[in-house]
Amino acid sequence: MKKDTIQNIGFSLLFLCLVITLLFLGTIILFIGVKGLKIISWEFLTQVPKRAMTEGGVAPAIVGTFYLTLGAILFSLPLGVACAIYLCEYSPKGFIVNIIRMSINNLAGVPSVIFGLFGLAVFVKFFGFGVSILSGSMTLAIMILPGIIAASQEALMSIPQSIREASLSVGATQWQTIKKIVLPTALPGILTGTILSIGRAAGETAPILFTAATFYKRGFPESIFSEVMALPYHIYALMTEGTHPEKQTMIAYGCAIILLCLVLLISGVAIIIRQKQRSFYG
Repeated sequence: MKKDTIQNIGFSLLFLCLVITLLFLGTIILFIGVKGLKIISWEFLTQVPKRAMTEGGVAPAIVGTFYLTLGAILFSLPLGVACAIYLCEYSPKGFIVNIIRMSINNLAGVPSVIFGLFGLAVFVKFFGFGVSILSGSMTLAIMILPGIIAASQEALMSIPQSIREASLSVGATQWQTIKKIVLPTALPGILTGTILSIGRAAGETAPILFTAATFYKRGFPESIFSEVMALPYHIYALMTEGTHPEKQTMIAYGCAIILLCLVLLISGVAIIIRQKQRSFYG
């Protein structure tokens, strides 16, 4: 009887934590929605800024955010999965590998502004890419890479060793086992880490502040070497450097809604892919 009481108290506390979390999340979404939905329109989504960013739309910032996020995932996902495969499947177990894994976990906690300074020094200056989509995407990719590696390692290590041994016992090579058995089975877990990384890449301001973002741009980017407007930096600029706060504050809230929807859209696609993989291999 005492154990049942303790269990019920524990479940109640967990449920309370869930309710509090959802309450905070709902409050944030409601606050942004009430402030920003008034300005959302088709013109706001498709037009370029006008009259010192007090009129028109934010289409270049939407496109720029999408390009930067997509570029970051394209750079970081293959590299992160490859690193995780090596660490879990090929590297000799020992002290050195443990140090590498600890370093990756520590790298995930580095402030984003440090990655921005790194991107400025390496991609913008050293490689000569300039302030561009390429520099911003690669900086964001390095920033989210530790999270993808860690999530991919956890997904790969969750696959029972017996599955690998069964594949090897019927004559498959180690790479064939990884490619045909281990990696597809671990893909839902890898995509879970990728989904979390998408939100961070799309919402960061400091890394793109030094490497990709511009305060104002009437048109759309012409190539990967073009500088771009981006929603996170656009919100920051409107709220801190705007000369017409009575108009630009509303635009900033509208940008916040669009950024939230863009992250949910990209994450939703990843979730659909993850669910299909689970159902196929489940």
